[in-house]
Amino acid sequence: NGPYYILAPGVAMPHARPECGALKTGMSLTLLRQDVQFTDEDNGIKLLIGLSAADSDSHIGAIQALSELLCEEDVLAALLAAKSEKELADIIARA
Repeated sequence: NGPYYILAPGVAMPHARPECGALKTGMSLTLLRQDVQFTDEDNGIKLLIGLSAADSDSHIGAIQALSELLCEEDVLAALLAAKSEKELADIIARA
């Protein structure tokens, strides 16, 4: 368990734990203009979903919902094709 997880093709989750400075639980979305290579195995990351966890379990429900969302190929494709913050928010709200 390093400082990030690859959640789906094109999607990574950088995260912080309480002992690493996380003050409260929260998530953020960052849509990159250019793909970033995290590992030799991935084809480039376009969407970052930042996670800050204030304790060991308050974020579990959000992670489960996020996992279900990213398993839907059409939703994942739409998220990766989004061009703005509003478009990202609209896709998530519809899903």
